[in-house]
Amino acid sequence: MTQEGEKLATEHSTATDEREVEVALPKGAKKPAGNSRAERTASYDLADFPELTGREEDFRFTPLKRLKGLHSDELTAEAPAVTVSGSDLVRVETVGRDDARVGSAGIPEDRLSANAWAHFREATVITVPREAEIADTVLVEIKGSHTDPAAQHLIVDAQAFSKARIVLHHSGTAVVSQNIEFLVGDSANLTVVTLQEWQDQGTAHASAQHGKLGRDARFKHVSVNLGGDTVRVTPAVRYTGPGAEVEMYGLTFVDDDQHLESRLFVDHSQPNCVSRVTYKSALQGRGAHGVWVGDVLIRPEAEGTDTYELNRNLILNDGPRMDSIPNLEIETGLIAGAGHASTTGQLDSEHLYYLMSRGIPEVEARRLVVRGFLFEILQQIEDEGIEARLRDVVEAELSNADH
Repeated sequence: MTQEGEKLATEHSTATDEREVEVALPKGAKKPAGNSRAERTASYDLADFPELTGREEDFRFTPLKRLKGLHSDELTAEAPAVTVSGSDLVRVETVGRDDARVGSAGIPEDRLSANAWAHFREATVITVPREAEIADTVLVEIKGSHTDPAAQHLIVDAQAFSKARIVLHHSGTAVVSQNIEFLVGDSANLTVVTLQEWQDQGTAHASAQHGKLGRDARFKHVSVNLGGDTVRVTPAVRYTGPGAEVEMYGLTFVDDDQHLESRLFVDHSQPNCVSRVTYKSALQGRGAHGVWVGDVLIRPEAEGTDTYELNRNLILNDGPRMDSIPNLEIETGLIAGAGHASTTGQLDSEHLYYLMSRGIPEVEARRLVVRGFLFEILQQIEDEGIEARLRDVVEAELSNADH
């Protein structure tokens, strides 16, 4: 779908024509809070994060009661089951908290992530060996079976010069807070699809996803939120060497009484790196609440950065609420370009009239517009079988809107 299918709500952009390295803290260390995104509290210690009130910037759109204790309770229940299939080349291990890879991609930056860190007992590590190229999709099934609060830790280690596509499919019912780490080695090429397709009733899911990119690495992250009562996904990407590129895509379909939230952070701390962010949402029904917050930080050392983030949202009927906030913080003028845009609106009546004047019924015209709007994101998965199934899921959601 083109922009004529949407009504512009807000748009901000910044660009220039001109052409601090993040140092990993030892486990147990704390990075102090501050006003800049670069100064946010980061710590492995839950005690460094005060109890939430709902007035914190990171949680002002999140209804705390819907988190079902993930921010406050001990997460001692059994984590959702993990099974891996699709290739014999990947190695799958279960390791303890003392494994050197645990905590190497990112440090908890909010109380949800810190609570999951405090309570997980073991981690599942999926390794793509050095120089391995895996043509088939590696499917990681993460299936919940109860609503007792749990913590979970997963690591995907794509070693140098490897190439793979990995799908993390969440289903069933769960109350779980996760930390997921993506280690993308030098010149590695990793595509990750994180698919939230939980049952709506009873599910609360918080997923802090930390990506660490090596020199000349390529990382594509696709987040698809289609199910769950309350889902909050917070992907963050950091660069450890120059020349790396990241693409981040998101598709969210928010239905009656769902709260689906995406908060992402791209931390440019190395020169000559690229990031592109495109997230789209469709919302329908009373009580449907979508949240998108996109933070991009360009540090003084990140000369030659090229970044752009875009969020577009369609309101399909009366009742939904969408909060969309792009944030761009630039600490050097020596960049290739930087910008962001956010739009939220209803279907364009002129666009619908154009289709209907050519004999297309209104219901089908609405579906065509929404399909074109959302399916651009699904195509980024690059697995036709998964894409086709998700198109069917979206079609079923659109059918519900017609009744």
